[in-house]
Amino acid sequence: MLEVRDLAGERGLARLFAGIAFRLEPGRVLAVTGANGSGKTTLLRILAGLSSPAAGEVRFRGAPMAPFDPRLRAAVVFHGHLPALKDELTAVENLAALVALAGAQATTAELAAALDSVALTGRRMLQARVLSQGQRRRIGLARLAVLKKALWILDEPTTALDAEGTALLVRLLTAHLERGGCAVLATHQALPLPPERTASLTVAPRGS
Repeated sequence: MLEVRDLAGERGLARLFAGIAFRLEPGRVLAVTGANGSGKTTLLRILAGLSSPAAGEVRFRGAPMAPFDPRLRAAVVFHGHLPALKDELTAVENLAALVALAGAQATTAELAAALDSVALTGRRMLQARVLSQGQRRRIGLARLAVLKKALWILDEPTTALDAEGTALLVRLLTAHLERGGCAVLATHQALPLPPERTASLTVAPRGS
C-alpha cells in the first residue's frame, strides 16, 4: 500500500535523515522510533502528504505521490501529537468538526458510537476545556473510528493516555489492521500489537 524509496528529510537548512526505504503492505503497521529531534514527525508529515521530502519518492498503491496529492490525502488520516480541539466546543462538537475538516460526514449516531468506543459516553456534551488531557486525546482516537481511511499516520498517539486509553488505541489499531488497513506510528512506548503484523524503523540523525 505504501512504499518509500531513498527518502530524505530536512528542517530548515538541516538534513535530518536520508536513505529511508520501506514497503508497507495492507494489514501491517510500521513503528517508527528515534531520539527527540531525529526527524520522526518530519517523516510522518512527508508520508501523509503534508510536507515535501528533500529527496526520494513516496508511492501509494504503486503510484508516485507528490506532496498534497489528493489521492493520498483522501486515503490518509493524520493524528498529530497535539489534540487540535476548540475548548468552547463539546466533545461531540469537536469530533464532528474534526470529521468535517477531513472532508467526511458522520451521523449523530455514528459520532455517539465513536465516543462510546473510547469510553467518553458520559462526557459527550462536556466542553473540551473541562476534560483531562487523556480525555481530549480520546476524542482524537474517536476520529480514527469514524473516518474510513486506509492509511493511519499517528504521531505519538499514546501521549497523555493512561493504561486504559492505550489499550483502547491498541484495539482500534488491531481492528484497523484486520480490516486490511495499515498504519505508521511514531512512539517512544512499545505497543502490544500482533508481532506478525508489525515492522519497525529507527530514524537516526544524519551522520550518526
